[in-house]
Amino acid sequence: MDSMYEILMGLPLMKGVSRNRISEIVGMAKFHFLKYLPGEAIVNAGDPCTHIKFIISGKARLSIANSDKRFTVSQSLAAPDVIAPEFLFGKATHYPCNGIAIEPTGILQISKADYMKILGCDQIFLFNFLNTLSMNAQKGIEGILAIATGSLEDRIAFWIISLTQRGGTDIALTCRQRDLYSLFGVQRTSFLATLESMKQRGIIDYDQTEIRIKSRRDLLEILNSSSEDAE
Repeated sequence: MDSMYEILMGLPLMKGVSRNRISEIVGMAKFHFLKYLPGEAIVNAGDPCTHIKFIISGKARLSIANSDKRFTVSQSLAAPDVIAPEFLFGKATHYPCNGIAIEPTGILQISKADYMKILGCDQIFLFNFLNTLSMNAQKGIEGILAIATGSLEDRIAFWIISLTQRGGTDIALTCRQRDLYSLFGVQRTSFLATLESMKQRGIIDYDQTEIRIKSRRDLLEILNSSSEDAE
């Protein structure tokens, strides 16, 4: 029982909640602890998001692609990340991504109805969830301001940040180079020069079909500095 309390109190959406309050919610909501083996699907793109899913052990690989599968962004999430929490409410309540376990992975799953009870029982739960939603919404605003400069580097950073979560690691953008520079509306020479500049600064690595992100934080700094320059 002690380990369960430690797990719950370590989750970002339950940060700052007392042990007594955790004890109360354990009595009022159903907590489902699920195990996945490597390669097993945790979520599938298009599935209804009826539960909030916390990673409590192991690691999952999430991939989001466009309709023709020519463009894919992948990331790894580990405990104590939560999978796509912004899709639990709102108009689009379907997972936008596929998620598979890449090692033995534990998931804590809470139904939407029970999670609503939790949000209503203590403002700390509500504030934590609202802060998560706000951060995800604000990264889009920052990106739109950044790409107003027309910088290809800003646009690459915006795409990656918008399609990944804060805790994402091992991020990769998979797409043929000719499709990417056509998509961004730039010449091949300009596209490759931008990639090489980012590689030399230790932000990415790349080949003919993939851009691998070494530091998501560096991409955020690119967007933030561009935003400041635009003001």
